Amino acid sequence: MWLQCAAALPAWARWGWAVALVSVVISAWAARAGRRWRARSAGLARVAGALGLAAVMLAGYGYAAWRAELRLADGLDPALEGRDLNLSGVIASLPDDNGDGVRFVFEVDAGVENTLRVPHQIWLSWYRTSAFGRTAQVGREVPDLVPGERWRLPVRLKLPHGAAVPGGFDYEAWLLARGLRATGYVTGTGERLAAAGGGFMFRVHRLRQEIRRRFETALPDAPYRGVLVALAVGDQGAIDDTQWEVLRRTGVQHLVAISGLHVALVALAVGGLAAVWWRRVPWLVLRCPARCAAAVAGLGAAVGYALLAGMGIPVQRALIMLTLVALALVSRREVSARQVLACALLAVLVVDPWAVLAAGFWLSFGAVAVILLTVGGRVAPVRGWRGAARLQLAITLATIPVLVTLFQGFSLVAPLANTFAIPLVSFVITPLVLAAALIPVDAVLELAHGFTDWMMAALQWLASSGLALREQALPPPWQLAAASVAMGLLILPRGTPGRLAALAVVGGFFLWQPARPGAGDFHAAILDVGQGLAVHVQTAGHDLLFDTGPGYGRSNAGERTVYPYLRALGVRRLDAVLISHDDSDHAGGAGSVFARVEVDRILAGVSFGAEHDSVHTKVEPCVAGAAWQWDEVRFAVLAPEALPVTGRRDNGQSCVLRVSASSGASLLLMGDVERGGEGRLVARYGSALATTAVVAGHHGSKSSSAKAFVAATHPEVAIFSAGYRNRYGHPHPQVLERWTGAGARNLRTDSDGTILLDAGAQGLTAVGWRELQPRYWHGR
Repeated sequence: MWLQCAAALPAWARWGWAVALVSVVISAWAARAGRRWRARSAGLARVAGALGLAAVMLAGYGYAAWRAELRLADGLDPALEGRDLNLSGVIASLPDDNGDGVRFVFEVDAGVENTLRVPHQIWLSWYRTSAFGRTAQVGREVPDLVPGERWRLPVRLKLPHGAAVPGGFDYEAWLLARGLRATGYVTGTGERLAAAGGGFMFRVHRLRQEIRRRFETALPDAPYRGVLVALAVGDQGAIDDTQWEVLRRTGVQHLVAISGLHVALVALAVGGLAAVWWRRVPWLVLRCPARCAAAVAGLGAAVGYALLAGMGIPVQRALIMLTLVALALVSRREVSARQVLACALLAVLVVDPWAVLAAGFWLSFGAVAVILLTVGGRVAPVRGWRGAARLQLAITLATIPVLVTLFQGFSLVAPLANTFAIPLVSFVITPLVLAAALIPVDAVLELAHGFTDWMMAALQWLASSGLALREQALPPPWQLAAASVAMGLLILPRGTPGRLAALAVVGGFFLWQPARPGAGDFHAAILDVGQGLAVHVQTAGHDLLFDTGPGYGRSNAGERTVYPYLRALGVRRLDAVLISHDDSDHAGGAGSVFARVEVDRILAGVSFGAEHDSVHTKVEPCVAGAAWQWDEVRFAVLAPEALPVTGRRDNGQSCVLRVSASSGASLLLMGDVERGGEGRLVARYGSALATTAVVAGHHGSKSSSAKAFVAATHPEVAIFSAGYRNRYGHPHPQVLERWTGAGARNLRTDSDGTILLDAGAQGLTAVGWRELQPRYWHGR
């Protein structure tokens, strides 16, 4: 875990395997020495134990560093970014159709890799339209892609890059963990070189695709078809956002991700049936005990289901644990549950050192650890419905810190929802789904959907309660660690020392709120939303959002970036939202923000209004002269002079907002204003336009940031909100030079991530999120 939080790999990373090997030898020696010294001296034994522990930790660190060095070496040559390439290779994953196009893993031929320095595996999108400025023909057909097919594709690639936002999803880490060292899109018509073939895993992916198609054909209009597909083959792409929200609010989202419980139940069912049948054939029992046959059959079924499920981390954990249990049964050796869990943990991390970055790792291993803590060490066994309820409550409590870390919230109705959802999914729906996958009988699938429909109706009723979900700001790491330990103490049996102190720690965890600016000060965040703009301004007691980021295809920055950021900050209500104008790169996320956050006041520029009146409040026009003060911080609208203004482009009618702290530090938000609008501002305000920081107009385009305007504002910091390698070339190099020549320090969201400003008595400070939270994979 330490390595995955590091800003850079150690200089000796390429020799990490040797460090790991030497450390393993030292730890083995220390363990042996500790046993010998235990009888002679307790102090020496403790020294040996500490040395062994340190050696084990160094071995893990060295091994993970070596694996990371190898993975980063399999990267894209930066000189190839944005160039037209023709690559040949194989469709290496189950294609994911998201409506706008199809995404898939493309395994590049080895000869191409060596010639062009292209990664072995890349993440490609094949779009149906020219959305987002990509060079695709409008309305073109995407061919039916089958895993194992060989294609030659015209593509454009780029290095892994994602939004860098506090509380946001680290897309670059997600790509790294999956070995996808470049992303890109298909630019033209590909050529199928060979029909589906390849190795064993390609056949598995084709089987998964066939099952998914069969479900789609049998249930073309069923609302919860996506849930059944997820339970069968681990593909969650067809579960819509509304359904995910219901599952999240009721705390049962783990049930539609094929979990260790599902795999274990399949193994148990098949193993039990095999044992019953085996005992009925005497000559088989004489040659092999029934328990051995049951272990082999159950493990075989678990492996088959795990392959269909896509081998996620919870599935890997369950499969390894089942393998160890099967080996113990066959060899008649006793192993403890703790040993099995520890071996599974070690095996998962050896195979995938980046597993610690996944939510499933912490939730899966954490839940099993809680079960062992709750059930083990008690005089009276945990039985009956009371025991099950106690166990479910323990799991819910213990996983709260993890859920707050990952999702900034947890369900208050989860114990009740899981009480009926777990048995229903585990013992009814999943068996029916697997039966339908094996036996193409539509009636079985329809029956499974009927039970799912009933379950989702009950979950929707629970989710509709205002108390279903408790959202909480993201606490600092030390508090999350302390809360995790405290939760562990609380679920232990009564009489365990420290439970009262643990209760106090947990109380502090629930009551924690992030610090806000003092009176007269403000914080601002220019969010990394790609090619668009969204700015959050916070005072001692108020919050304002200026623009909501772009919309793209079936998604938008409001739901993917802005809301997760506000949620992590604990902002549940916005005192005002100001939409500079109605261009999609500024207003595309408005609907998602309005649907998720309470808004008291909306001010907006030209052509944005009527359709949003009924959401929260009537939209007010954003016109120069509007001003207000919050907590000794002044907000003033400087443009446009009036609405509507005919004969002008929308960009020229963008709202311009100035935020001024009591210390005199100020921030100027220009929206998409270009040279004409800048000239009017200079003519109207003159030297009074001077500011400490400015978010340059129109993302730093050549049509903005005129010399007179730059000279009039004369800021310390110039900020550019632009998408990585955007097709417009924003910000323009001449514009950057112009601001630098005026003495400004340039910051860009595409390279610095979210820009955080702090305006107080000491002036204004500005820093990028990538500088505050560097990771060794960023920019590589």
